[in-house]
Amino acid sequence: MKQSQSIALFHQNKVRRHWDEGRELWYFSIVDVVQILTGSTIPRRYWSDLKTKLQAEGSEVYEKIVQLKMTAPDGKQRETDCLSTEDLLRVIQSIPSPKAEPFKLWLAKVGYERIEETEDPELAMERAMKTYLKKGYTKEWINQRLKSIEVRKELTDEWQERGMKEGLEYAILTDEITKAWADRSVKDYKKLKGLKKQNLRDNMTNLELVLNMLAEASTAEISRKKQPKGLPANKQVARQGGAAAGKARAEIEKQTGESVITGAHARALPVEKTKKN
Repeated sequence: MKQSQSIALFHQNKVRRHWDEGRELWYFSIVDVVQILTGSTIPRRYWSDLKTKLQAEGSEVYEKIVQLKMTAPDGKQRETDCLSTEDLLRVIQSIPSPKAEPFKLWLAKVGYERIEETEDPELAMERAMKTYLKKGYTKEWINQRLKSIEVRKELTDEWQERGMKEGLEYAILTDEITKAWADRSVKDYKKLKGLKKQNLRDNMTNLELVLNMLAEASTAEISRKKQPKGLPANKQVARQGGAAAGKARAEIEKQTGESVITGAHARALPVEKTKKN
């Protein structure tokens, strides 16, 4: 796991964190965050009291605390209570501090927006468009990305019909599709692009995005025809759908002499493509 000593979320104050590659999650030192938000001179005592309070309240967050070895101020590695981003935000809600208020207000705003989007899904698409524009994506790419969200939803709806479970089984099937068309797992694809928690599709080029959509749309269509039962049968269909896009990728690379798969990010375009070996 890699370690970083500061994050912008806490206004450049040093917060120790670890990246868990297996879970694809950042884990943050709770004591560091407590010290920043409360200004306490004894943050460990503050956290100990808060932890006891959370446990007494039956909070699930208490059960999600993990201990990781992190570098202490004296340079020694010591076991430190850590939480993932989601669980850390829950703890922040329990801290009565003016510095914690912006986070609480933000969480309330996000929660309200999600309720609105449940009643009117079009709002989610509009917010996505604005977010992508702010991040520097082109309108052409954004239109492709929004279409890919629609295609992905059709695929996951089909998986639900086939009795597949959201989470692990969706991830397994997605991996099969990606390996079939891109010749690499989702994990390896993200490594190529230097990604950690970031969404892979948000960092695909236009052509990568189109081929990924073809792979997912093909998988959904084959699944509707064959109606596979059980994970093994659905994995086979996923490979077939991915292979259809893999053939398209191979033909494009044959005609251009260039690799479709690239370490480039959509926002970094235009870039030179890597010649295929």
